[in-house]
Amino acid sequence: MSPKVWIVDDDASIRWVLGKACEQAGIDTVLFEDGSDIENRLAGTKPDAIITDIRMPGVNGLALLGKLRKQAPQVPVIIMTAHTDLDSAIASYQGGAFEYLPKPFDVDDAIILIRRAIEFNQHTVKQVAAAPPLRTEIIGEAPAMQEVFRAIGRLANSHINVLIWGESGTGKELVAEALHRHSPRNNGPFIAINTAAIPADLLESELFGHEKGAFTGAVNQRSGHFEQAHGGTLFLDEIGDMPAELQTRLLRVLSDRKFYRVGGHTQIEVDVRIIAATNQDLKKRVAEGRFREDLFHRLNVIHIALPPLRERGQDIPLLAEHFLQQTARELDVDRKHLSPDAMSALCVFHWPGNVRQLENVCRWVTVMASGQAVNEDQLPPEIGPVAHGAGKDSWQRQLQEVVEEKLLLDETNLLNSLGHSFERILLEAAMKHTDGHKQAAAKHLGWGRNTLTRKLRELGLE
Repeated sequence: MSPKVWIVDDDASIRWVLGKACEQAGIDTVLFEDGSDIENRLAGTKPDAIITDIRMPGVNGLALLGKLRKQAPQVPVIIMTAHTDLDSAIASYQGGAFEYLPKPFDVDDAIILIRRAIEFNQHTVKQVAAAPPLRTEIIGEAPAMQEVFRAIGRLANSHINVLIWGESGTGKELVAEALHRHSPRNNGPFIAINTAAIPADLLESELFGHEKGAFTGAVNQRSGHFEQAHGGTLFLDEIGDMPAELQTRLLRVLSDRKFYRVGGHTQIEVDVRIIAATNQDLKKRVAEGRFREDLFHRLNVIHIALPPLRERGQDIPLLAEHFLQQTARELDVDRKHLSPDAMSALCVFHWPGNVRQLENVCRWVTVMASGQAVNEDQLPPEIGPVAHGAGKDSWQRQLQEVVEEKLLLDETNLLNSLGHSFERILLEAAMKHTDGHKQAAAKHLGWGRNTLTRKLRELGLE
């Protein structure tokens, strides 16, 4: 079946031109001179896309857009207007418009945009049909994440201390929360503290509390996180950065389950499970004398390693869909949908910031991308087409780094020196691939045999 588009405009010439262009493009159209009958028609059938003027007598384009978002939210709506202004554009996008088309427009550009809307509609219908139910915990289908899930399951009835290792942004706190939620302590508190984010001279008071007058500024008695977590779980993030003197105190608390507040004389006994996390190699820090070996063994009773996002590529689409849906709910806006090329760009990106970076990208897209369909060129600059290409061709990135380094050293004649190096590498690789057969090597390189012979001579490769 041919796709169907509804065109709404009080200008008969616009309706006729767009209708004819769609007809030539194999798209069926229904023409409306205003939006008064649209709601009744939607009760019977729904088009693949709607393109409407913004200023019309009776029901204007923005009012119509509002009704369409309620009655047929899956149908992409293109807003067109001769009154190109920021307010109209913002109102269109805030209302959930697929795209904003200012008049006068090129008919070919309009058809391209209409085709995009149709493809978006068809892609969205498939996505909705195939979308997994929204999960409230950790998302992951990659084998490494399944191992994490199994570890959480095995520890469900345990009070054992756990050490979580993973790069920044991999979701260590989410795993710690899941361990707590599925443990016998789930009715107790879950207290999280980032030990690297608190100055060393304040960290002791944060962990163990202090008595009134214990130091300048201690005007009241204060319970520390150990007391606050009594009967529950204390999550110590970035444990590898804990100062040496506090490592000694922590070891004693883990051994005796007793401690004194700073400036205190009364011993306090607590029942706390410790879950620690780090993005550092604690064994290496132990070998360097920067982390107590006995504390490492106390914490490392059970070890869970979280994979970086670049090693669980199959989870990227699931995570992106989850974050887009979550962000749309939080901001109370229509959710954005990633086109196949945009999703492909996300899947090949190396994600140095891991899952947290992907979540931030989805927030950026929800706020900044125009329309509901997000193409690759609407992604943040570090992930869009240029970065996408660099991700697939790492040699280009390395070449750029070499050029920039030589420029910093104020080297000259770069084109000749690097050009000769580039030709030498090409020639050596082609000759090796063809076992020294010049005719075959020349064919691979796109040269004539005489050119290849001359280059070999010039570069001293004969």
